[in-house]
Amino acid sequence: MKSILSAVLFTVVSLSAIAQESKPIKLYPKGVPNSKPAPAGYAEKNDNNRVSMVTDPVITPFFPEKGKANGTAVIVCPGGGYSRLAMDHEGTAVAKKFNEIGVAAFVLTYRLPSDAIMVDKTIGPLQDAQRAVQLVRERAQEWGINSARVGIVGFSAGGHLASTAITHFDKAVIDNKQNISLRPDFGILIYPVISFGPIGHTGSKDNLIGKTPTPEMVDLYSNEKQVTANTPPAFLVHAEDDKTVPVMNSIVFYEAMVKAGVKGELHLFQAGGHGFGLINKTTKAEWFNNCKDWMDANGWLSK
Repeated sequence: MKSILSAVLFTVVSLSAIAQESKPIKLYPKGVPNSKPAPAGYAEKNDNNRVSMVTDPVITPFFPEKGKANGTAVIVCPGGGYSRLAMDHEGTAVAKKFNEIGVAAFVLTYRLPSDAIMVDKTIGPLQDAQRAVQLVRERAQEWGINSARVGIVGFSAGGHLASTAITHFDKAVIDNKQNISLRPDFGILIYPVISFGPIGHTGSKDNLIGKTPTPEMVDLYSNEKQVTANTPPAFLVHAEDDKTVPVMNSIVFYEAMVKAGVKGELHLFQAGGHGFGLINKTTKAEWFNNCKDWMDANGWLSK
């Protein structure tokens, strides 16, 4: 009887620890930068795990079993056209998948660009991505993370945010008095919005930089134009028949990487459309397996 009670107690304690680990952590406990008081009725909304109207951004940590942990971490940016966040299949499910290969994952609930709550909506999401990178590095020792192995993952518009994070890191849009590196060590971009030109996704562009942006602003956030030799390695996935975000988004980014001498891989499916998350139902191939191999080849899965 005593051994049974001990086992039950251990299970309860273990589950409690897991629950505690997964509690959201505020990015800005002392106040959100670049913010205006939210108007009446503007409050975070969760409709079938699709979150919108975020005013207080957080990261939700998911840690692998201690025996599996290898010290690598990723920040996961769900997509949703910069108007909502697909928190389940492009967030939580992805984080748990990374845990299976020993990688800690932090799902980012980032602010969606809005003139109603931001002084400058064009930098709001990037502020949250940079702060997430900064926060993970600040607490790396506490969480058993190698601060030189912090990557960022993004889907669709979250892929635009992730690609912005890996190309705009040298221009801090947050307070960084400790001069912590805001450069992710790698990027994983899944059917990402990359360009704000003719091949881009109009909804994401309009939501982030407005319907009448200057040509300079369009170029600034067309991230294929921002790739340099210092851009971190990137892994890209897209379906050729994507009608929402054309496959050329990933292709032009990869071409820019090759031209700049940036290491990476581009994986294209012949079908699958947009928004398939981890599983493209048109094929038995799983992009995550290729991603795992790529990460392993670069030394990010070694203990």
